[in-house]
Amino acid sequence: MASVTGLDGIVAAETELSLVDGKNGVLVYRGYEAKELALHNSFEEVAYLLWHGELPSTEALNASRKHWAEQRRLPAELKAVLNLLPLESDVMSVLRTATSVLGTISHQEAEWPLDFERILANTLMLPTIIAYHYRRSQGLTPIEPDPQLDHVANYLYMLTGTVPQQIHVKVLTAYLILAMEHGMNASTFAGRVVLSTQSDLASALCASIGAMKGPLHGGAPSEVLHMLDAIGNKENAESWLREELKAGRKLMGFGHRIYKTNDPRAEALRHLMTELAAEDPWFDLAIHVEKVAVELLNEYKPGRKLYVNVEFYAAAVMRAIALPTSLFTPSFTLSRMVGWTAHLLEQTSCNRIFRPQSVYIGALPVSLRNRS
Repeated sequence: MASVTGLDGIVAAETELSLVDGKNGVLVYRGYEAKELALHNSFEEVAYLLWHGELPSTEALNASRKHWAEQRRLPAELKAVLNLLPLESDVMSVLRTATSVLGTISHQEAEWPLDFERILANTLMLPTIIAYHYRRSQGLTPIEPDPQLDHVANYLYMLTGTVPQQIHVKVLTAYLILAMEHGMNASTFAGRVVLSTQSDLASALCASIGAMKGPLHGGAPSEVLHMLDAIGNKENAESWLREELKAGRKLMGFGHRIYKTNDPRAEALRHLMTELAAEDPWFDLAIHVEKVAVELLNEYKPGRKLYVNVEFYAAAVMRAIALPTSLFTPSFTLSRMVGWTAHLLEQTSCNRIFRPQSVYIGALPVSLRNRS
């Protein structure tokens, strides 16, 4: 039996949730191009689409927003545990612990198939958990959710204590929509594997968070941020990038394992930032750096077809809204929670335990070596 390292190219499940077409640069969420959803829809609308299979009506959306606003607050039992965690704890470890605690206090271990209200509660409390721990780690008082704000605006408000600028809400919403779902990636697969044993929601989500924590999967676009900081302004872009390529160093934010052409997520963010470039110098710089970098990559690495990826523009978004680098991966996680839970719901609808094979390559006992 031939082995495939990392299960690369192996189909593990059928899904109605998303199409990731790297050859043609297409990302589809349930029949809609993700880049169009990111430009024209709210976080709440796209979450509803992934969970329920259709965009909400106006009435359903209004009801959902009211319901969401009611479920953002953390239960006292969870706050008590968060208050015991060391302030220097990394946020992803805090999210893993908090998710486990939520499973304990809500008795998730007894549910099969999954209860959607538990899914919703985990999704809606995640930003509050991030903001709660972050503010405590900075010596600040945690801020309660504002029911008048939407999901993304409320997240920024809980972090800073200030109602955010609409431009920042708009670009962060677009990024978070584009990060919601991306096929059978490592964290999604981890969650589905755990749930396929008929385990509980908390266990599956802890597995997903654990996978996301790894730098090869949920690694933040901080190195892109360092690159943009080092370039500083448009006038320095060509000389700085050319020196990097001459030295044989990689330009961060270019190239992708899946997308062999333009990353549709980067396209959407570029389009949005082009509209807003006059309002934020970081958007203007990012657009210029991409243009120059692609030209230089074609010059120095002809035929490689290296294009900008979503991490490049994610860095520009995070820099514009002044989000600390320690919150990059947790912010990615609060978005991908929607995709994970949509996959978990799908797994319960057609469950079969995952049981791949392995190929033994170790030594054999003497008694077995001569067998044909």
